[in-house]
Amino acid sequence: MSSPRYDYLVAGAGAAGLSLVYHLNRAGLTDRRILLLDRAPKTEDDRTWCFWEAGAGPFEPIVFRSWERIAFHGEGFSGAWAITPYRYKMIRSLDFYRFMSAWLSDQPNIERALAEVAYVEGDGEEAVVRTRDGRVYRGAWAFNSILFDPPAQQPDYHFLLQHFLGWVIQTPQRAFDPQMATLMDFRIAQFNDTRFVYVLPFDERSALVEYTVFSPALLPREEYRRHLASYIAEQLRIAAFDVQHEEFGVIPMTDAPFPPGQGERVVNIGTAGGCTKPSTGYTFLRIQHRSQRIAQAMKTTGHPAICDCAARRRYSLFDSVLLNVLESGRAQGRRVFTDLFSRNPPQRVLRFLDEDTTPAEDLRIMSSVDIPAFLAATADEGRRRLMRALGRKGRPKPGLP
Repeated sequence: MSSPRYDYLVAGAGAAGLSLVYHLNRAGLTDRRILLLDRAPKTEDDRTWCFWEAGAGPFEPIVFRSWERIAFHGEGFSGAWAITPYRYKMIRSLDFYRFMSAWLSDQPNIERALAEVAYVEGDGEEAVVRTRDGRVYRGAWAFNSILFDPPAQQPDYHFLLQHFLGWVIQTPQRAFDPQMATLMDFRIAQFNDTRFVYVLPFDERSALVEYTVFSPALLPREEYRRHLASYIAEQLRIAAFDVQHEEFGVIPMTDAPFPPGQGERVVNIGTAGGCTKPSTGYTFLRIQHRSQRIAQAMKTTGHPAICDCAARRRYSLFDSVLLNVLESGRAQGRRVFTDLFSRNPPQRVLRFLDEDTTPAEDLRIMSSVDIPAFLAATADEGRRRLMRALGRKGRPKPGLP
């Protein structure tokens, strides 16, 4: 019996896979037969996604909370600002999964299958997905969000982790300003790492408080909890609270290349496709932008167009330089972020992190940090990139839309 054939196969039904099928149909590709595969239904509230956005986004109906003001506490500096036209937004994963499940039930061109994907590959003029129970699916294109092989550590690239543990706490008295999100609070011991806490209030008596570390290795789980409890007592001055929920996560912070796919007919998406911003760990909104570009390219050309534009290369260099500074200790992360927020309007910093600044704004950003440290890191990155280019003998590096 021949295996069924689809126009698009999507491996993995997390944020990346679900977002892609959503944007493919929104682009008008409702006549394409799409198969969405995942090993199990998404039924747990296993993470939260936070991002800043101007105006209403495609998932505005399920934004759990949003904040029009942000606070920052750094080395000898504290500030609070309205960030118009942006709002800082939070989406809970279970709300996203339920929204997408309801939406998928109304899309006759999209099928779902539960199976653990063994591998995805391009095979001549088609893509093939094989599952661990022996099923084989074929399609014109496959989009894979499963990180089968994380980039191996190499001396010419940077490898840090962003790891965090957060509590949703409930207090008996009013303790929070529901309109103010604390984006970074560095008023904690750094231990030669970059460590901060962010506080996202849900109302006057409840908030997500998260202890975050940029470093090469994870901490014992109890150490996160101990530092988190200390911050709540000493900085928030909250003596009594109940922990309603705990979340833990690890996000790669590396400038090592993620493979664009496995063969000409397979495109990697999400973290597997390099959608996690190396210098910050933000992923959700980058997934939306990438998904929209892929969907539009498939609509207009039938091909997920390759893009290696100058702006993307510029921000890739900026990411590498910041990772260089943090990993080498040329400047403390607390000092770097304090310089950014104390010497620039917050909107400029957010645009820069969104990769949406002009070259003139980039110069203002770069002139606001430790110039000797960043010049040394830039020179080091230039050398690394030259050596990699010579090693590739001038072959262009592939990219994704």
